[in-house]
Amino acid sequence: MSKLLKNRFALSTVVTTLIILVVSVLLATVVVYYATNVVSTRVQEESLSLTKQHIWVEMDGTCVAAIMITNTGGRDVVLGKIAVRGQAVDMSTQVWYVVATTGDSLTTDLNYTTGSTIDATAKFGGLAGAPAQPNNGTLVLPSGETVVVYLINPGTVSVNDIGVTLAITVFTSQAIYYKETNVEAAL
Repeated sequence: MSKLLKNRFALSTVVTTLIILVVSVLLATVVVYYATNVVSTRVQEESLSLTKQHIWVEMDGTCVAAIMITNTGGRDVVLGKIAVRGQAVDMSTQVWYVVATTGDSLTTDLNYTTGSTIDATAKFGGLAGAPAQPNNGTLVLPSGETVVVYLINPGTVSVNDIGVTLAITVFTSQAIYYKETNVEAAL
């Protein structure tokens, strides 16, 4: 009879150990889930919307690319690099921009004024005809803001590329944003 009692206690030791093991695993899982939830809700995500992309080429080979970028995320974004056809443009000499204001109509398409691609007083349409400003090397886009970026003579785009689909790629510290567009003749 004493042998039978020892076997019963041996089984309860195993069951007790399993219960303790299951409870500790569940507790660890709850702690990890809670920590992940707290961290993920506190992190503001970066999100850009790229629209109204164009690449115009004049018959003399001068090229201008334009794209509207809206920061739809919860934090400010630094546009580190912009590339056309995989070739980065010089952010300090080839990038011009127009910042959208509250009165701008962001529903109309972007326009191009022939013959004034490098002129500092050139007016590119689409944002109340505001003059484009040269970039000084770093372009910061605050949360909720919209900017139209003009790239002067990007990549190796030429007259022979009219009708070809090319990519405009925007690089930030967190992500890469990619849009394709057909090369248009600037008429």
